[in-house]
Amino acid sequence: MDSFRLPNSVQNSELAAAVHRNDPLSSEGMLERLFTFLFSGLVYPLIWEDPVVDMAALNIRAEDHIVAIASGGCNIASYLIAQPQRITAVDLNATHVALNRLKLAAIQHLPDHAALHRFFGHAADTQNILAYDRYLVPHLDQETRSYWERRDQFGRRYISRFERGFYHYGLLGRFIGLANFIAKLHGADLNALLKARTRDEQHQAYETILKPLFDKPLIRFLASQPASLYGLGIPPAQYHALAADHPEGMIGALRERVRRLVCDFDFQQNYFAWQAFQRSFGKDEAAPVPPYLIKDHYQTIRECANRVDVRQVSMTAFLANEPANSKDCYVLLDAQDWMNDSQLNALWSQITRTARQNARVIFRTAANEKLLPNRVKDELLNSWRRNDEKSDQLHMQDRSAIYGAFHLYEFQETRGV
Repeated sequence: MDSFRLPNSVQNSELAAAVHRNDPLSSEGMLERLFTFLFSGLVYPLIWEDPVVDMAALNIRAEDHIVAIASGGCNIASYLIAQPQRITAVDLNATHVALNRLKLAAIQHLPDHAALHRFFGHAADTQNILAYDRYLVPHLDQETRSYWERRDQFGRRYISRFERGFYHYGLLGRFIGLANFIAKLHGADLNALLKARTRDEQHQAYETILKPLFDKPLIRFLASQPASLYGLGIPPAQYHALAADHPEGMIGALRERVRRLVCDFDFQQNYFAWQAFQRSFGKDEAAPVPPYLIKDHYQTIRECANRVDVRQVSMTAFLANEPANSKDCYVLLDAQDWMNDSQLNALWSQITRTARQNARVIFRTAANEKLLPNRVKDELLNSWRRNDEKSDQLHMQDRSAIYGAFHLYEFQETRGV
């Protein structure tokens, strides 16, 4: 378990405020506190939102200031392709802050695209450690360097994970590994799915390899336990929303999301499928990778990487100290699924105050729900319009396939506050 924290331990109190809703001695309260504990280390070695969909929704302009929850950082790095004026990446998780800062240093200071692709594309090569020591260490702040040079229980530096397969680590990486192990116990080899070369073959693989697993008693039992899905970064409140999204509960919701991932997108264009079933990207030169790792974009993101500022702070707290009418794009990921009404209103109050004309907000929800109406005050929400057509269209294009809905909100000229 990683336990890296920046000064003042911002993470613990703010993450607890976002997740804890019940008495600590209640069963729900104990689950919430277990999630907070687990979330203090590396959760997402790879962000599980599709940056291509994000950029299509945001329509990023050269003058834009983007504020985004950082998570694993694939989104932040990919937005640089559009060359915005500035990106502020915020995250309560100090390990994600360290990962984002490492990623930005690698983009700027590794010698070429091949070295960057080896570091974050393959993420399992001894040369990555040599490159870290030679090219990256001089450009890292002390907190970030301290994190990557910490020792695990076997005496290995954390940076050595990029020698041994970085995407095998974190809550998400270990969850996927456990899921693959459980599938093998039931006679299913998930790696075999990736041998499919056509959508028809993918559909056949789903029907014969994956679909039967959802009828297995062990898998149905695990799906019924909220704590078993903490590896996906799903807190208790989000678990219940997701389970309510399907007549069969959580097992039905999971089956439908997995079906979408396998059947609705070409494996040769969907790196999320490779991560889900192999915890890596394909080794072929043409294998799908996040946009920031595509060679054609390398020079652009390298030139723009110094426009990103990574901070350990919540979105609401960051915006509260920013000038009015100063931001253009807000990327909330699925964080609002965790929030109570008071937290939602505090967030949208700051978003509305800081929004420039034509500002855009994007986020995802675990369930197919609107989320904000009847929860965020009308005087705030009246300043925004959900673009229903584009939101629904882009949801169907989201290759990660795990969310119930994608939402694009556009700022209206008449403010409600």
